[in-house]
Amino acid sequence: MLKILGRRSSGNVMLPLWAADELGVEFEQIDIGGDFGGNDQPAYLAKNPNGLVPTIEDDGFTLWESNAITRYLCSKYGAGTLCPADPHARALAEQWMDWKLATVMPMMTPIFWGLVRVAPLDRDEAAIRAAIKRGHRIWAILDEQLATSRFIVGDTLTMADIPLGPQAHRWFGLVDDRPSMPNLERWYQALTERPAFRQHCMNPIV
Repeated sequence: MLKILGRRSSGNVMLPLWAADELGVEFEQIDIGGDFGGNDQPAYLAKNPNGLVPTIEDDGFTLWESNAITRYLCSKYGAGTLCPADPHARALAEQWMDWKLATVMPMMTPIFWGLVRVAPLDRDEAAIRAAIKRGHRIWAILDEQLATSRFIVGDTLTMADIPLGPQAHRWFGLVDDRPSMPNLERWYQALTERPAFRQHCMNPIV
C-alpha cells in the first residue's frame, strides 16, 4: 500500500493526499513533522535526508519532494487523466507546477508565515504588504491563463492544478485586499466542489 509520510496541515503534504484520493489510490497517511516530530529521527532521515515532508513509500520505492511525488503518482496511476497523454499538455502541466515553486511560493511564504505562524506583535507588516502586492500581479498571470479553459491545462483537472490549489486556498483565506480575478475565483470554486480537495486542502490554515 502507498504510504504518505507527513502531517495533513502541511501545504506540501496536501499534494500527494489530494492526488492519491482523486486517483482512487488506497493509501496510509502517517503524521510526521510539526508538532508530531519524527522528521529529525534517523529512520526518517534515511528516507528523506532533508528532514522535510512529504515522503512516500510505494511498493518499496521511496520518493521525496512534493512536486516530484505528484508527478510520480499522476504518471503511475493517472496516465491519460491527471497526467496528460499529449506531450504538449504534459509539458504545460509541468510548466505550471514549476511556476508554483519558482514564483508563487516565494510570494506566498511571507504571507503565510507572517499572518499564521508569527505572533501579531512580531509581524513584519511591510514584508507582508509587499508580498500581497506581488501576489496581485502573480495571481493575475494564472487568472489570464484560466480565461481560456476550465482548469489550468484544458477543461479537466490535471497535475497542474494540484500544487496550486492549496496555495490558492491560503490566498483566498488569508488575503482580503484582493483585486477581482473572476477566472481565478471560478477555478477555485470548482476546486472546492471536489470532495478530495475539500477533505485534504481545506482544513484550517495553520
